[in-house]
Amino acid sequence: MKFSHVAGTVLISAATAIASIYVYSKYFQPKSMGLYQNGSDTVPANYVDYRPGSAGSSAITPPTDFTQAARIGTPGVVHIKTKINPRQLGNNLQKRRSLLEEFFGEQFEDNSRQYYSPPQMASGSGVLISDDGYIVTNNHVVDDADEISVTLSNNKTFTAKVVGTDPSTDLAVIKISATGLPYLLYGNSDDVQVGHWVLAVGYPLNLETTVTAGIVSAKSRSIGINRRNSRNAIESFIQTDAPVNQGNSGGALINTAGELIGINSAIASPTGAYAGYSYAIPVNLVKKVVNDIMKFGNVQRAYLGIEYDDPNRLTDEQLKDRGMTRDMAGIKVLGVPQGGAAAAAGIRTGDVITKINGVSTASIPELMEQLSRYKPGDKVTVSYQRNDKELTANAILKNLEGNTDIVKLSVIDHLGADVAPLTREAASKLGIDGGLVVTNIGSGLIKKQTNMKPEFVILKAGNTAIRSTDDLKRALDGKKAVRLEGFYFRDRYANIYYYDLDLSGGTSF
Repeated sequence: MKFSHVAGTVLISAATAIASIYVYSKYFQPKSMGLYQNGSDTVPANYVDYRPGSAGSSAITPPTDFTQAARIGTPGVVHIKTKINPRQLGNNLQKRRSLLEEFFGEQFEDNSRQYYSPPQMASGSGVLISDDGYIVTNNHVVDDADEISVTLSNNKTFTAKVVGTDPSTDLAVIKISATGLPYLLYGNSDDVQVGHWVLAVGYPLNLETTVTAGIVSAKSRSIGINRRNSRNAIESFIQTDAPVNQGNSGGALINTAGELIGINSAIASPTGAYAGYSYAIPVNLVKKVVNDIMKFGNVQRAYLGIEYDDPNRLTDEQLKDRGMTRDMAGIKVLGVPQGGAAAAAGIRTGDVITKINGVSTASIPELMEQLSRYKPGDKVTVSYQRNDKELTANAILKNLEGNTDIVKLSVIDHLGADVAPLTREAASKLGIDGGLVVTNIGSGLIKKQTNMKPEFVILKAGNTAIRSTDDLKRALDGKKAVRLEGFYFRDRYANIYYYDLDLSGGTSF
């Protein structure tokens, strides 16, 4: 065999071997495994700043031990027990005169009835926010209570008094006479992210101090629970899966550093017991409410002055009529009342508000939470879209009266009722000159002293005819007691009811 043939055969064999090795190594040989399942040592983009070794990482690892946070949080949470004494409720019914009575002058029939409520006892939790005994809790924990007792984690018990309440956020501040108390430091609820570990501390089911853990599962949630007590309800809850039960209300939601990031307030449950989700009021909102109550005696609430609708409460047809979509990243302005902050800032109907002071307001709960951090007179920067252009405006927030004055509690606030004048059409249909209809009954004197229900139409307060809220305020101002007289829509003016209210606590505002 010639040398050239041998050399050619060797070269072909070598080339074939090299090609076989390449193909095998590329397509058939098992890949060598790196740190991650794709065989790579490169950190995925969504794990940057979290996994050890990634760019900018400080070797953060998920906490596996909550001992220190529990040790910090437990002494700062208290057990609250309340008692509501038996009460006589005024529900006096008078039958309207019949035609025979009118004709023959018979005596007016008086079917007065007296109702009594049994004594009630309840319990909840609270959070110490100062070393001299100030405690924040839920309004529904202390609502209407005649007696409030507070037990510390060391089993010392004190009598507490209410400093102030805010049904709109379901928060209350109470006070015990003590000093040198442990208390929780405020954290920053804006820093809370979905997936963060959190601990719930409280006294569920009348047990001793209990600590549970979970993660933040959502933010800026609204579940409609506060609307039962206030027409101006504000909800932007931190949602967690930390187990919370009856008795946890008013307790602390803390981060793994032991800082207070929320006040546990509600659960989502078909049974009344914990079923997977709990809700806490973010601490940045809590701070504003607490500071207002301690400084002014009530919450100074600011308004932007726009009309809007929640996309989640509208049908597809309604959304189309309003030019809205369910995934709209902002709040569509459906109206701009004259005299409000938005009107003065140049915001128009059809604009879409996207930010307040640079913070995203993609949903109504987010907008409500941001605005609730300010008081009338504060200036904010409003970012909004108009004709696909991003614009900004400076707005000076106002109160419900359309000015920037400090708001004092009115007699209507103490009654705890939402009222509205009857329309001319409704009054004409009922055959009366006018009246004030009760649209909702929340926390206050009416709930505490009567069994009045919504849709009651107030015709008189004492001897004064009532046609407006100003009429009612004037009729009650400075009085120690008053009788509200009227009827219910369902009776169509067939029966006259009256409710006696004790105003001896004072009604001059």
